[in-house]
Amino acid sequence: MLATILTLALVVQDQTPLRAAPQDSATRQATLWQGEWLEVRGERQGFLQVYDHRRERPGYIRQQQVRVYTLDEASVPRLQAVVEFLRDTSGAEALGIGYTAALLRAANPSQVGPELFDAMGTLADRLARRASSKKSNDETLAAHLDVAASYGVKLLSIEQEGRTRICYDGEAFRRVLGMGGSPEARLRAALALTRPECMDPALSQVERQAVDEWRSGVLEQVDSAQLPAWQANRLHLRRAEVYASLAYQWTRRGEAVRGAKASERSVEELARVLKSELADEDRSAYAVAAVRVAASRWASVPVPEKPGAGPRLELTQGRPGETCLRLMDPTKASANPKAPASPLAERCTYGLVWPGSLRQSPQGTVVTVAVQLLEGWTELWVFHQEGDGWLLDALSPATTEPGVGYVELAGFTPDGSRVLVAREVLVEGKIQSSFQVLKRETLMPEKTAGRPQDSGTFQRWSTADWRSRTLAVR
Repeated sequence: MLATILTLALVVQDQTPLRAAPQDSATRQATLWQGEWLEVRGERQGFLQVYDHRRERPGYIRQQQVRVYTLDEASVPRLQAVVEFLRDTSGAEALGIGYTAALLRAANPSQVGPELFDAMGTLADRLARRASSKKSNDETLAAHLDVAASYGVKLLSIEQEGRTRICYDGEAFRRVLGMGGSPEARLRAALALTRPECMDPALSQVERQAVDEWRSGVLEQVDSAQLPAWQANRLHLRRAEVYASLAYQWTRRGEAVRGAKASERSVEELARVLKSELADEDRSAYAVAAVRVAASRWASVPVPEKPGAGPRLELTQGRPGETCLRLMDPTKASANPKAPASPLAERCTYGLVWPGSLRQSPQGTVVTVAVQLLEGWTELWVFHQEGDGWLLDALSPATTEPGVGYVELAGFTPDGSRVLVAREVLVEGKIQSSFQVLKRETLMPEKTAGRPQDSGTFQRWSTADWRSRTLAVR
């Protein structure tokens, strides 16, 4: 309908009354909100005579509560100036969407470029973020969402952790990438289209992998060399997260080579981040990205050479999708040559066991391996000798519901009585890091520090191999 209207009025104030007559005392027929449009049909007694096509009713409205435009090329400069102002004005998203829609109608095809769709996408995405905020739950916001929907802006509701998140479907941003916008506009589009919090948690693993492959393709459409350093950092962080996810997914599906390449790419993208150029609001994202990359970095680490003595950890296939870990003593052969020897310890898991993480203490009394149970959650499984037997304990990043975190071995003390581990986990939106010295027998922390240098034992005996590969020290 908007395409056939020659003169329209855009409502610029919330809770604007649509009157039945040109009088302030006349019956209120409807309550209008900023961004809504009306067809102008005349003027009477200081009121505009209008028709509301959404509600299919005529009425009257005060002139100061609307802005009137003729939908032709002469109005383009005025509309464009307002759109540029509203694009970055928080709280005026519905009004900005209304102005952008009017501008798209008034401009001729040669005047419609990616910058208009960049504005539309930016406004819609910010409105979705407002709606997802815990502080936003009022009548005005609901009305603004309704106004945006009336212009064809599609907002999706995603259930996450007991609450609903509103996400923009990204149609305008797809047009920006397709039309070849500026590097900054393409970056905004790519980041908005690949927001991890807007992925449906109900997706299956196959669907999630397909989405992540699409996300990686979107991010590759942006050239970081054409961006300022602080904006390029955001691109590198998002790429690092996506490729870390693909490293886990591809390896889990048996594509180890692709998984290793994705892991290498995730580490490379994280290394490209210039920490001195990180914006304050990106520092938290940098820490989260580092933890996600660290959780799957073992995909690209080669399997270490077998030590000369001590038990061996063998990986065998169990039930479909299951990997079994068997700790074997090579010095003890089976009494029956045709029967396999009994393992010192055994455990099966549906998690992803990383052979490249296999480590053993010099005395052969501790064997560790990283097991990734979820996309961003990696535990350290520790086989340790207790008397004449062996025990297996799983060290988790934290005693919370699995989310984003990892544990990794940092070394052993020379006598093998202490195990050094690094833990990082996302708790309530913040990354918590700890560097611990554990007793070998109980795996209980003896010393815990927030930085490696704050623990003399950890600083002294952490291995060069760990220091050269870890992402916990950054």
